[in-house]
This record gives sequence, structure tokens and C-alpha cells, in this order.
Amino acid sequence: MNDRRGDGRKVFAVSERESMPYDVVIVGAGPAGLSAAIRLKQMANEAGSELSVCILEKGSEVGAHILSGAVIDPRALDELLPEWRDQGCPLAEVPVNDNQHWILTKNKKFGLPEFISPGFMHNEGTYTGSLGNLCRWLAEQAEGLGVEIFPGFPAAEILYNEDGSVKGVATGDMGVARDGSHKADYAPGLELHAKYTFFAEGVRGHLTKMLKPQFALDADCEPQVYGLGVKELWDIDPANHAAGRVIHTQGWPLDQNANGGGFLYHQANGQVALGFVTWLNYRNPHISPFQEMQKWKTHPEIAKILKGGKRVSYGARAISDGGLQSVPKLAFPGGALIGDSAGFLNVPRIKGTHTSMKSGMMAAEAAFAAVTAGRSSDTLDAYQAAYDGSWVKKELSVVRNVLPLVEKYGDLAGTILSGMTMWLETFKIKVPFTMKHHPDNESLYRADIMPKPDYPKPDGVLTFDRLSSVFISNTNHEEDQPVHLQLKDPSIPVAYNLPLYDEPAQRYCPAGVYEIVGEEEGDPKFVINAQNCVHCKTCDIKDPTQNINWVTPEGGGGPNYPNM
Repeated sequence: MNDRRGDGRKVFAVSERESMPYDVVIVGAGPAGLSAAIRLKQMANEAGSELSVCILEKGSEVGAHILSGAVIDPRALDELLPEWRDQGCPLAEVPVNDNQHWILTKNKKFGLPEFISPGFMHNEGTYTGSLGNLCRWLAEQAEGLGVEIFPGFPAAEILYNEDGSVKGVATGDMGVARDGSHKADYAPGLELHAKYTFFAEGVRGHLTKMLKPQFALDADCEPQVYGLGVKELWDIDPANHAAGRVIHTQGWPLDQNANGGGFLYHQANGQVALGFVTWLNYRNPHISPFQEMQKWKTHPEIAKILKGGKRVSYGARAISDGGLQSVPKLAFPGGALIGDSAGFLNVPRIKGTHTSMKSGMMAAEAAFAAVTAGRSSDTLDAYQAAYDGSWVKKELSVVRNVLPLVEKYGDLAGTILSGMTMWLETFKIKVPFTMKHHPDNESLYRADIMPKPDYPKPDGVLTFDRLSSVFISNTNHEEDQPVHLQLKDPSIPVAYNLPLYDEPAQRYCPAGVYEIVGEEEGDPKFVINAQNCVHCKTCDIKDPTQNINWVTPEGGGGPNYPNM
């Protein structure tokens, strides 16, 4: 046996892998990866030159693993494909026409007037729709330009040249049994070699985690911090639907031990996309982000919109909340981080699609210039320089203190203070400080000193349990494969996390993957139901000792989100 992958999973033999050369390989068919591919081929076609580009996507199809609200600022899309509104892009269906922000108490709402927030917070010129469907459309544009896209092929391993630069990636082996042996349908992974490799894995990417220490990419930035977004899609009563209305909420049901907020977007076809984001720096180990979402729906103002409706889809995904001070070094020998692999979310706007797309476009321009000049496997300093002078960095700079101010001073005072800093920055008065972040896994207090929240019992109409929710996420994994949720030390969940934090994995996972069984009998055991995993990455982030390592499962596994 050997650990050829480098991720701890054992395989019984090393089979010879075939390799394919490309100019640029992109890991992940999200908005950043697709935008990078499109921009590369646009420039090659304009120059009349050949440039080979491929994208690996771990989902069964493009969009299968994409989850977002979403309200999208079209700035980057306008730059990339100026005629998108007239080319059948699904995002064009619903422009935002009504922007509301509510402060919730248990039974009431208080609407905030728009004039108290800077203009960039008003959602003028934005659109609401499915980011997954936007990615499907972008994939069509990319393929039309000659990009090769391989869905169902996760990048499982980073390949290096002898000088230490990134050579490319290898896809995961198929047909490996749980014990590491080869099944009858075994097929070794494929090596993809590239002059430059872009990592567009999304939040908390498995390979990006390896790249950061390898090239000291996060040596000069704050730790990344995260939220967990839990989302549902509903068909609602037409009388309650107002296409283009977007609502954001803060306050109830979260208390002083957690921060976050809700969203409800009236989209096309009589549907609303709604969700709740809990920042993962919460202190109370009894909190369940999934249950906070269910509880939030019971608020009279939310329940009123959903009355008579039906839930049709569910999903969950971690989001990068760190902003400017958590953006790592973006380029390294042979590769670059783009999109949420780096983390370009504008937290108060709750928007990162436009910044992610622009990052991919900037990386593409740097790589095209390098390849055209005959270079390969060096550091794309032009990408870093482009970011440093871009509207992306300027936008993140204006809001850089919002999240840490709310974290430090609480929802009310923090919101007021962060609003003041945004207004000052809007008027070109630079706030003379940038606040720090603290790792989310270090925030928990002991379970015995924290209150247990009161969560509603699922009624199957407005509120639901996790297993029925996972069912409508269309999540599926081949059961006879190595567990992709690895414990560095199998004893920690029961010996350490259970007595100290009542094993928070039971509650922070929005898919019911982790359970403690046998506790009443005095013989507790930690059970991993890996087949339920929706690839949200929360366990990889929030586990107190960083004992859980999420690695990519067999290709095509995971959720299959429609219209999410």
C-alpha cells in the first residue's frame, strides 16, 4: 500500500496514468473558472492564436455544486460578455426593483430606509436568479469558444515539476473500494499538465488548502473566516410573489453568541430563494445553523410570504467572509488562486460573483500574456499587480472593517459603526485601521456554560428536518468508496469534543453527516454518514482541533442542485 494521493487515503497499487497537455488547466467550473476560460479563448481568438484550455468540474454537471442566493452585480459580466442580456442568459430575466432591509425581533420587523446606507448597498442595476443556471450558460459560451469541460472529474492531486512549480493536477481514481482495493470497474486518474493551473475550487478548496502552506500564500494575510449559508427554493402563492423584490434581514433568531442574517429573493417562475447565513465564529456549541434557518422561517413576516407554498429544493455551502485582509497571495510558480479559492466576497453587499469573475479574467489576461511570450510555470506577477490596482480590491477595501466591527461590538452597535466606516470610505476618507480576524475553529465556549437554543419541531410544511432536506438536494455518493471525511485522530470526537463541546459536528453539519450513537448506553461512538455530504465544507472549517479533513470523493458525487 502507499499514500500516492498525499491526502491520507491508502491505495493498493499505482497504475500508470495517462497524461494530457494543455496551456491552461482550470480546477472548478464556477463563475471564476468559467470566466477565466472564456477570457483566455477570447484573447486567443482575437490574436488568431491557438490556446488549449480545459476545466475540471467535480459535480456531475456544471452547476450541480453551485449554491448562492443570488443577487448578482453584472459589472464583470458586462466586461466579459457585453451582449449577455440579448444572448439568452437566464440572469437577465429578473432585474432587482425593490430592495428591503429588515431588523427582526421575535414577532416584529423594522425596515431600514435605504438612504442610511451608501449607494453601493442599494442593489441598483443588479439581477436575482440562480447562479447555477448562470454557470450552465457560461459553460455553453466557453464551449462555443473551444474550451474543453470535463464534469464528473474532480482534481484530487497537485502535480509538481522538479523545480517545485505546479505542473498540473491529476483527477481522482474511479472504482476504488472503501478499503482501498480496486473494484472491477477501477480506472486510474488522468494527469493534466499545464503551463499554468488555475485553482477555482470555491470556498475551502481541498487543493487550495495544500497550496497555501506549500507556497506560504497566507503568510502576510489574516486567517480566512467563514459563514454557512443554508438555502431553500420555494414555489409560493402568486398573490405573495413580487418578482425582483429582495429582502435581507438581521437580528432574530440569533442572540449575542452568533452573528449572521437572512435573505429572501423573489425570482422567476413564481419562486423565492431564501436562506440564512450563520457566521462560523459563533461561540455557543449548541447552535445549529440548519435549525437557525428553520426557526427564522417561523417569523410572522417570513411565514406570511411562504404560506400556501411548497419547498422544492435545499442546499448548504460555506462562504468566505474574510474580505480584503484575508485575501492571500494570488500567484505562485505555475499557478494562481481565483474566485472563492482566494475569497473576494463583499460581506455587507452579500455579493462575490462579480469579484470572483473579475479575478478569473485578470488571471486569464496575465496567463495569456505569459504563454504568448513563451513562458510557463513561473509566477504570474501581473495577476497580483492587476488585482492590486483593480476595482475588486477597492471595493473590498471600503468594507474591510464591517465584519470584525459587528463581531466585536455586536449586531446593533457593530452595524452602526460599520455603517459609519463605509460612509467615510465612500467620501474618500480612509479609515486609518484594518481590523484583524480570528480563526472560526477557536471561537467555541464550553457546552456546559452555554444555553441550549429553543428550536421548532419540524412540521413538514414550513419547517423540516435535515434528512428530508438532504433528500431534495439530490445528494448521492457511491457508498463503496474511501470515506472522504477523514479524521486525523479518530479518538478526538468522543474523547475531547464530546465532553467539552457536546461534539458540535452533530449540529453544525447541515446534512446530518455526523452522529454520536450509544451515548445513553455509556458507549458513545462517532459515526460519519459520508453519503449525506453536500460538500459545504463546514466540518473542515469549524471542528475545534481541525481534526476533520475534507477531501474529494469519487467524481460526480455530492449534490445535484437544480436552479440553485
